[in-house]
Parts: sequence; structure tokens; C-alpha cells
Amino acid sequence: MRIEVSRDAFALREVFTISRGSRSSAEVLTVRLAEGATTGRGECVPYARYGETLESVAAQIEGLAPGIDRAALAEALPAGAARNAVDCALWDLEAKRAGRRAWELAGLAAPGPLVTAYTLSLDTPEAMHAKAAENAHRPLLKIKLGTPEDMPRLEAVRAGAPEARLIVDANEGWTAEVYADLAPHLLRLGVEMVEQPLPAGADDALGEMARPLPVCADESCHDRASLPALAGKYDMVNIKLDKTGGLTEALALRDAARAAGFRVMVGCMVGSSLAMAPAVIAAQGAEVVDLDGPLLLAEDREPPLRYDAAGVHPPEAALWG
Repeated sequence: MRIEVSRDAFALREVFTISRGSRSSAEVLTVRLAEGATTGRGECVPYARYGETLESVAAQIEGLAPGIDRAALAEALPAGAARNAVDCALWDLEAKRAGRRAWELAGLAAPGPLVTAYTLSLDTPEAMHAKAAENAHRPLLKIKLGTPEDMPRLEAVRAGAPEARLIVDANEGWTAEVYADLAPHLLRLGVEMVEQPLPAGADDALGEMARPLPVCADESCHDRASLPALAGKYDMVNIKLDKTGGLTEALALRDAARAAGFRVMVGCMVGSSLAMAPAVIAAQGAEVVDLDGPLLLAEDREPPLRYDAAGVHPPEAALWG
């Protein structure tokens, strides 16, 4: 089995901004595992927040032993982007070799389409109002916030999309005091959930505050080892394959989180349909799905995932799995 890593860039439809910065393209690594005439593919998005770069993640992948399987991979690499791309490529390769779909190999029921959130990036209240109005037909909008001046943004989005369901992602950008001030207004404006309001590692205050609406752990939750520290502080966990290190751990984390009493969200980094495809499998039955990465792109893989009024559909075999 040969391991190949390439760097790919997908232009975004427009600049995407969160509390930590902006980007105009999705920079990803594509892994191809070739065995004879059969090739499995996976994609990851190295994330600076977790100390990853395109170069460091590529080096991790290139250092793997040829012929590695998923069990050995879990021992060879930590949870993160490198392991994700290889794990998903192994699932794809196994499915192609077996002539079956990846969910069949995992012992899961055939997946169906899922309603996904659509993300509005951090901007001025006026710009966010315009984007909310433009996307008011979508059933679920995710608002990127994370500054002390977010109240006008919240009001602007609700005014622009009065009927849409809303969730909020602060990307670690608030203090406990800012969140305590905002929480009643989140409820007033019909926000259903808030994601990572406080920085990971500085979120103990959540266990000492009233949580009037569900709080979801994102940066604070990577894999199953994260769960014990989340008890009493969070109500939900956001499972992203680039954090778990692939579909294998994502499925295990999903089951462990539910067993521990957490609700489940499945999210994504800004990547192509190849990155979202295995996440659609993990997202079956999740309370919140946020797999809108390809909707933010000006270009995508072929064949892309299908998005329509029913949501994001499972991948064609030609794309993945």
C-alpha cells in the first residue's frame, strides 16, 4: 500500500471570519492510499489552534509505515488532522476492496439526508443582517460571534431571519462575564444552543454558572479522553473528524458521549465534500448537524455531496466510502 499526500486549496465564495481570524480559501491535505488498482481517499484541515500546519501534518502522514491498518494507526498518531485523513482513506479503501459501503462495514444502517446548519461568519451587524436575510430560507443558521460587542450582531441576524432556528458559536471568544450578560438575550432571541463560549482550559466557570440554554463543547472536546472533564460544564459535544482523528474515533466518541448523557453535534472545519462525506455517517441521529463546508466554497470535489431542501445527502461511492 502506497501513501501519497498532496496539498489542495479550494477558493471560498467569500471571506470567512471567526473570532480568531479570516480566510479566503480552504487549505487542505488529501491522502491517497493505493493498493494495486484500488485507491482510498481522505481529507484533513490542519488547524493552527491545535498546533498543526500543513507541513507538520504532512510529515506525520509521510512517516507512517506502509500497510498500516486502522488499529495500528490509532496507536501511531494522536487524535488530530493527520490521523483523520489516513483513517478516512482506510475506510474508503476497505469499502472499495469489499465492494460495499463504509456504513455497511461499520455495521450501521444506511444513512439518510440531514438538515445542516449554514454558517454566517463574523462581520459588522449590517453585513450579518444582510447575510441572514439572504439565507433566511434555510432552516438552521449558525452565527459566528466571540467579541464583547456581539449584542448588535445577534439582534441584526434575528431581524434578518426572523423564522430561522439559530445557534451561536463564540469560538472561545467570551469571558464568563460577557457570556453571563449575553445568555438572557440569547434566550430572548430564540437561540437554541451556544458553542464554546469560554476558552478551553478556562471553562470551569461554566460549572458554576446557570446554563439557561444548552452549552456545547467544541475546542474542549477532541476524543473520548475529553469526556470526563466536560461533566457538569457542558450539555453537548461537537464531534469533528479533524479533532477525533477520523471516523473510527468519531463513532466511538458519539456512542460514549451519549452514554455519558451528552447530546451530540457533528461539525466540520472548512473543507471540501471529501472531508464532509465520512462526517455524514457520524452525524446520523445527531441533535445538531453542521456540515456546511462545501456550501462555503466556490469550487469543490467531483462528484460533490448533494445539498437540497432535505439537507446534505450521503456521499456517492465515487466520492468516498
